[in-house]
Amino acid sequence: SQLDALARAPLWTMGLDYDHGTGHGVGSFLGVHEGPQRIGKSANAVALKPGMIVSNEPGYYKTGAYGIRLENLVTVVEDASFKNSSRRFLTFDTLTIVPFERALIAMELLSLKERQWVDTYHARVWADLQSLVDTDTRAWLELATQPLI
Repeated sequence: SQLDALARAPLWTMGLDYDHGTGHGVGSFLGVHEGPQRIGKSANAVALKPGMIVSNEPGYYKTGAYGIRLENLVTVVEDASFKNSSRRFLTFDTLTIVPFERALIAMELLSLKERQWVDTYHARVWADLQSLVDTDTRAWLELATQPLI
């Protein structure tokens, strides 16, 4: 529930929220919503551990108008940037490697840090996929993963 609050905080500052969980476990045989791990409003006694896969799917729906939900799968990993710390810190590594549709990004609504995150993610998408696709797809991918800033 602590991670869930962090995901919802930007919407809460505007008096908004979403009525679904922020994330859930994904199991074998494409079992969706498989636990025990989940990220939601209600407390969960199961701590996230390295190797767990969870969805990351915040969203917002305006009744009768529109909705948006970005959904990626992530794996829980130890955060190497804190390897000299006496405490163990965890982070997420994104498993879903697909560019975000640039035409749907309202850049004026993103902070500099958020734009930098998208640029870093898109650089990874390009690096991971560009050698695996045909020439036409590679040209599209190069445009789709250009930096926002």
